[in-house]
Amino acid sequence: MASQKVFPLSCVVQQYAWGKLGSSSEVALLLASSDPQVQISEDKPYAELWMGTHPRGNAKILDNRISQKTLGQWIADNPDSLGSKVKDTFNGQLPFLFKVLSVKTALSIQAHPNKELAEKLHLQAPEHYPDANHKPEMAIALTPFQGLCGFRPVEETVAFLNKVPEFQVLIGEDAATHLQQSMNHGSQAVASALRNCFSHLMKSEKKVVVEQLNLLVKRISQQVAAGNNMEDINGQLLLELHQQYPGDIGCFAIYFLNLLTLKPGEAMFLEANVPHAYLKGDCVECMACSDNTVRAGLTPKFIDVPTLCEMLNYTPSPSKDRLFPQKRSQEDPYLSIYDPPVPDFTVMKIEVPGSVTEYKILVLDSASILLMVQGTVTASTPTAQAPIPLQRGGVLFIGANESVSLKPTVHKDLLMFRACCLL
Repeated sequence: MASQKVFPLSCVVQQYAWGKLGSSSEVALLLASSDPQVQISEDKPYAELWMGTHPRGNAKILDNRISQKTLGQWIADNPDSLGSKVKDTFNGQLPFLFKVLSVKTALSIQAHPNKELAEKLHLQAPEHYPDANHKPEMAIALTPFQGLCGFRPVEETVAFLNKVPEFQVLIGEDAATHLQQSMNHGSQAVASALRNCFSHLMKSEKKVVVEQLNLLVKRISQQVAAGNNMEDINGQLLLELHQQYPGDIGCFAIYFLNLLTLKPGEAMFLEANVPHAYLKGDCVECMACSDNTVRAGLTPKFIDVPTLCEMLNYTPSPSKDRLFPQKRSQEDPYLSIYDPPVPDFTVMKIEVPGSVTEYKILVLDSASILLMVQGTVTASTPTAQAPIPLQRGGVLFIGANESVSLKPTVHKDLLMFRACCLL
């Protein structure tokens, strides 16, 4: 059945503790919409939907004509389905992992290594760094989505040092003064001073961190109770993070990192060495096929502070610069493209108005995975014997150079996301 190169997938759900519970989770709702037999457990977290071939979440093929294979097994047998350039560049492997995330509590303060560092870490500590690949990633909001991303402008961090004495205690007077003075001496001086301050914070003694955090939480709580707005020092966010991770050093990272709230359709791209943390909301995420993460706070998992402090990019930038722009396609009026500066993946957003009776998906020289977020269609291809029904939560694998036509079965707007590799 090698000619059958378009088929639906059954994808793996990860129930990590930070995920949204039950039907408050977009992951759970997509799952239940695509499979009526799924019963959502309201007390269980539904954190991530994995669409791809990663060994920890290899999708299964939902097509009776293809023997019960995982997508990874099928691609190994049909490497030409990746597209000639993708097959050669990525050694016959699907180079990306496509996900939906539903975040209830903050994910760790973290960064991802570049390829060179990933290889080194994997060699040194394979139990913590499970592969030798880099992990650039992109998040596109499905609902309002909040995260920390990249270092803030230094002026903002200096202002927090002046307003938050507990923060200043952990940084130390010398490092704080050095940071303030660096603003007059160019970008290299700023990056060096930032590294010094951030390292001071992250290497603080646990006992001192807990003391200062308790003082700050008490002060903010009293002010809020008295009716004072503490948003000039991100008071509400600090209380939330402390409630989720009491006494955790990562709570103070909000004074170093940009706070972004993405509207649906807005994106952020996280290249190697950029510090970040997802805080709450639902998003579509795409990344290189890797699981390498260097963590330093807001997590019960393995923490590697020295590696993180050493590897980070300490170039500050305003939060608006961390938004990743989408481009309208020249070929398709319903298509927007998020094309990051890495070869591993590109994400497309497809919004088709309900008035359209047939929509032809752009033919690509790349394997792709299509996620239906809104709408109900039948998908037809020249090689398929029968149309494939696809509804909200449905996931479709499309082999390279395959043409697929979608016919809506109800006159409602369609919203789809498609991950691919544009070399």
